[in-house]
Amino acid sequence: MYRIAMEQMRKWKARKRRKPLIIRGARQVGKTWLMKEFGANEYKQVVYINFDNNQRMKKLFEGGLEVERLLTGLELYAGHKIDPSNTLLIFDEVQEVPQALSSLKYFNEDAPQYQIVCAGSLLGVALHHGTSFPVGKVEFLDLYPLSFFEFLMAMGKGQYVKLLEKSDFEMAITFKQDYADLLKHYYYVGGMPEVVQAFADDRDFNEVREIQQRILAAYEQDFSKHAPNEAVPRIRMLWNSIPAQLTKENKKFIYGLVKEGARAKEYELAMLWLTDCGLVHKVHRVNVPNLPLKAYEDLKAFKLFLVDVGLLSCMVGLRQDVLLDGNALFKEFKGALTEQYVLQQLKTIKGLNIYYWTAERGTAEVDFVIDNGTDVFPVEVKAEANLQAKSLKVYHEKFTPKLSIRTSMADYKREEWLLNLPLWAVECLNIKYKEVK
Repeated sequence: MYRIAMEQMRKWKARKRRKPLIIRGARQVGKTWLMKEFGANEYKQVVYINFDNNQRMKKLFEGGLEVERLLTGLELYAGHKIDPSNTLLIFDEVQEVPQALSSLKYFNEDAPQYQIVCAGSLLGVALHHGTSFPVGKVEFLDLYPLSFFEFLMAMGKGQYVKLLEKSDFEMAITFKQDYADLLKHYYYVGGMPEVVQAFADDRDFNEVREIQQRILAAYEQDFSKHAPNEAVPRIRMLWNSIPAQLTKENKKFIYGLVKEGARAKEYELAMLWLTDCGLVHKVHRVNVPNLPLKAYEDLKAFKLFLVDVGLLSCMVGLRQDVLLDGNALFKEFKGALTEQYVLQQLKTIKGLNIYYWTAERGTAEVDFVIDNGTDVFPVEVKAEANLQAKSLKVYHEKFTPKLSIRTSMADYKREEWLLNLPLWAVECLNIKYKEVK
């Protein structure tokens, strides 16, 4: 299975002044597989340590963080000498032993020649509980479910990806029905690696649902096992309200849909827990789309998205027969799946800050406003081929961005102020950015 993140890891390895690398991401997005695959392909030796219920490693790191001592213990554990020039050290579920996280500071300062990659499913949660974190002494890589392009490659459609990467839309439009059919499959299957692998092997939609239900059940178990007891009921209620939030006409998050009379303060811990786990993406409103967008965010108004469109389609009970009904799927549940899909692809583009914009009196709304540190671009999401873009015009006339972007099932078209981008080509925004800069 091809993961774009593998290229980022190779760049990390090639850097002279690399620091220990921490991979962040929700449970079951493929962090362990990525680290092991990277080690197998790029190194002569791999020392893999899983800190979950590993008493020997817990005692080793609790006994002191002198690098020489730790290396001796790691070599005894591995059963061989560790050559830093050709060995990858993998620390998995590193949040289970906070001292192992703290040790990264000393590896960086005293033994930078050792190549260390870490991951942990609940790492974000651990960091909020006072763990001594090596600020400035590590690097980060965020891993998400497979993007649509990665899904295409898993389906054996690498040539379809190459067409889009070359911006050969004239040729791509010839195969637009193929792209649309594959996109419908992606809405149903999503990008969780285990689900994609099973679908690539057997093309069995029933098996897809069974695996997704298992993943959702595992997330629910995590709530009970790892979250503070007093927060568990609210985490569950908040989590289960997200499909209803996204299938509203106005997708702004409303606490009253979680529970009648609910207040933001009551759900702060639950919200923090879900975002720290990587299970939800919080997208805030901006009042004015100026750089940096963060300076203009409205902390009280936001949309909440799930980690994966396939898991959302499972939670809302999307039926298999909708896949056969033309392009109706893209409008299903008031376009909730389409907006979730677009957000998910935008998250995979490195260096983007993602918000949304509404006019002061709510007379216009742009689904996403994104900045890459240089420019701000509005992105309007349209299910199917509806090309009415009143809000986008209002935004363009008010703020005159270099480029306005509308994504729908209509064909690619570049106009003076507007880029029409097919939904199946949303990841091409990464390329378009380079053109606009």
